[in-house]
Amino acid sequence: MSILTVMLPVAVGLVACLYAAVGHAGASGYIAVMELFGLEPQTIRPTALLLNVIVGTIATLQFARAGHFRRKLLLPLAVASVPAAAIGGWLRLPTAVFEGLVGAVLLVSATQIFHRSSGSERVTSPQRVLPTVALITLGGLLGLLSGLTGVGGGVFLTPALLALNAAPVKQVAAVSAPFILVNSIAGLSGWYIAGNTLPAIGSHLIVAVMVGGLLGGQLGAFRLPPKSLRLLMAFVLVLAGVKLLTRGVAG
Repeated sequence: MSILTVMLPVAVGLVACLYAAVGHAGASGYIAVMELFGLEPQTIRPTALLLNVIVGTIATLQFARAGHFRRKLLLPLAVASVPAAAIGGWLRLPTAVFEGLVGAVLLVSATQIFHRSSGSERVTSPQRVLPTVALITLGGLLGLLSGLTGVGGGVFLTPALLALNAAPVKQVAAVSAPFILVNSIAGLSGWYIAGNTLPAIGSHLIVAVMVGGLLGGQLGAFRLPPKSLRLLMAFVLVLAGVKLLTRGVAG
């Protein structure tokens, strides 16, 4: 049994657990792990999206069970993001500079979330009702980013909704999970329509992300207090931001 067979499932399972706890599915983490283990570049992007579908489904169900889901917030975002993500998955663009800029934005967003969460917990926080047109525009932009970068879009949606004060942190996580799910499916569709083949995923990877996703989703939806969830979100954004920035600088 090779070290790849043993360590790769462990690594992706840990990524799934960490990301599912904040309503994400872990694509940027899976990409980093698979690159570290030397997988073929052509298989990394669709494999990450396939794993995203599994963990995104689990996180969606967990946060919905906990009562945090807001359909009215999700629908305008998803309606616009799905076709945009499919277009992004179909396009083949030189994205080094683009990824570097997105990575830098994520790091700034993580810093802001951490700064807001490091003080005392506020008892009440008035939420802003975003117009439907604004949500549709935001969904389209983030869906395109999702398809272009090969991630589910949660790392973009979470800081945007928190910055706009559109919902409490657990509701943001509950909206991010299905947003990631539908965009991952759309990105895979665009990848397939462009004439690419979908890679086969070993059962050991599927089991690993299912276990990690179930554990992380349970922690985030039912156990972690809002302040801890915000800090964990900031940490996840740092990981994703460093990944994209490094990939952009490396070209």
